Amino acid sequence: MYPVRRCAPLLQRDLAAFCLSSLCSQPESSGRVKRSLSPATHRGHSNLVAPLTGQLQPRASSPSSTDQKTVPVHPMGSSSSSRLFSTLAQSLSSAPLAHTHVDPEECEFEQADPEALLRECEEVLRNRPPRPHRDFIRTRGSTPHNPQIRVMQWNILAQALGEGKDGFVRCPMEALNWAERKYLILEEILTYRPDILCLQEVDHYYDTFQPVLSRLGYQSTFCPKPCSPCLDVRDNNGPDGCALFFSRQRFQLLCTDHLRLSAMMLKTNQVAIVATLLDRVTGRTFCVAVTHLKARSGWEAFRSAQGSHLLQQLRTISSQQGVQPEGVPMVVCGDFNAEPCEEVYRRFLASPLGLDSAYRRLSTDGNTEPPYTSWKIRPSGESCATLDYIWYSRGGFSVDAVLSMPSEEQIGPDRLPSYHYPSDHLSLVCDLSFIQEPHRLM
Repeated sequence: MYPVRRCAPLLQRDLAAFCLSSLCSQPESSGRVKRSLSPATHRGHSNLVAPLTGQLQPRASSPSSTDQKTVPVHPMGSSSSSRLFSTLAQSLSSAPLAHTHVDPEECEFEQADPEALLRECEEVLRNRPPRPHRDFIRTRGSTPHNPQIRVMQWNILAQALGEGKDGFVRCPMEALNWAERKYLILEEILTYRPDILCLQEVDHYYDTFQPVLSRLGYQSTFCPKPCSPCLDVRDNNGPDGCALFFSRQRFQLLCTDHLRLSAMMLKTNQVAIVATLLDRVTGRTFCVAVTHLKARSGWEAFRSAQGSHLLQQLRTISSQQGVQPEGVPMVVCGDFNAEPCEEVYRRFLASPLGLDSAYRRLSTDGNTEPPYTSWKIRPSGESCATLDYIWYSRGGFSVDAVLSMPSEEQIGPDRLPSYHYPSDHLSLVCDLSFIQEPHRLM
């Protein structure tokens, strides 16, 4: 175990009061709720020291393309100077919390300093190898008239599944210890500071991610799976599900839909969240969705049906919110558990919503996905696959930059998860900007 730095005066804060001040309401049923949301700043990754095993991994090589160039992870915006360690010392070290019902619009959010929180993560993780270094690849020149929106998609691996069901045979159980793994997840988020964060397999929403990220300026909503496999694991922390976080300062929440996906006339165990947001900077409205489709080989037709139902729902929500005939622009993030060769991928690519995959922009031809977004070794063998996507409306957004994928050498022979990476899925991050509407250019 590696010691956590403490801040004594802040440790004396009453935990119950902290929970009540930071927890938002429980997940709503499939329907819409009105709420309101914070800027995230972007900073490069600091190297960690004293790896537990092996040598530090080299930097990833950037994809080669004549029209692409590497851009650093850079600060965007400013940090608040509020208390940080009360969030870490109480939230991250606490036992699971009750799902206290508090109206988020009535909450007073004491803002934390993201730079100090990142330093705290680095201190706790000082005996682990550094995470793989990844560069942003610029796909087009951004303009000051189109403020960027950073989107992050990530299946973070439910703690109960990682420890109790998934069977990562090359990953030591110590590497999955939640006391440290949660810091490794937060470090990844803090390194890239997304404006919109879409997560799957979240089983520590109420006691970790919601209270911590709310102090960093995020508003959020959580939709658990109806019959989560986490509940089959002894000493679990409740069901896993999808979680959506967005900057409270940058965006205003207009409405939220929690969906239970259907397939072949049957309700399934998979869910989705769709939020309609108003960008306070540009005055533009758009929808962002997060989902997690059915896993495992042999369920391709089932996933396709789930994707069809989600597209149908997205089209309805978009048309209801949009003033233009085609509806508002969309961003759809998720672990689809489907390779690009599957029908559900083709459905999204051919959808009337005009969706495209942001990570196709990393390829030289603009039409090829990365070779992998997940790489793991289980008793059944090694699996290296592209399963995760950030979809966006071609007519509404342009992709300005995409975070590169780590190399095989950086990932290491034992694959994922590991001491230096907390999940079996890699995070996807891209910078989007609105395409100017014709009437806005006049």
